[in-house]
Amino acid sequence: MFVLDARLQQDSQVIGDFPLCRLLLSNDANYPWFILVPRREEVSELFHLEANDLNALWEETNQLSELLKDIFAADKMNVAALGNVVSQLHMHVIVRYRNDPAWPAPVWGKVQAQDYQSAQLAEVRKKLRQALPDTFRFIGEGA
Repeated sequence: MFVLDARLQQDSQVIGDFPLCRLLLSNDANYPWFILVPRREEVSELFHLEANDLNALWEETNQLSELLKDIFAADKMNVAALGNVVSQLHMHVIVRYRNDPAWPAPVWGKVQAQDYQSAQLAEVRKKLRQALPDTFRFIGEGA
């Protein structure tokens, strides 16, 4: 059974599910920072996924990256699977701007995280609702 890592639960908001991945929004309003987590039990590395799941992960990552670049007018998209702190396999998909607080450095630990205000979170959900495909299922907050 898929269980989301406690650290990911603590540090993010659940947005919903693609066919393979759970989509999270990092609790850092400095950047539109999303996280895709394959809903598979005890997977910590890309090579732990079966071929069809690996393909689905890349497709969902690519689709999300392209949508986010458009709806947030990104200068650059950062995509990474590190897992040094949280071993559960997850992909960071981060919208970057040349004027964001960490540019051009990586976002990790550069500036203090800013919590989302409820209106900001609602606006992100609204943008996603308008852009994500019908195969995406929203969870929570007026799903």
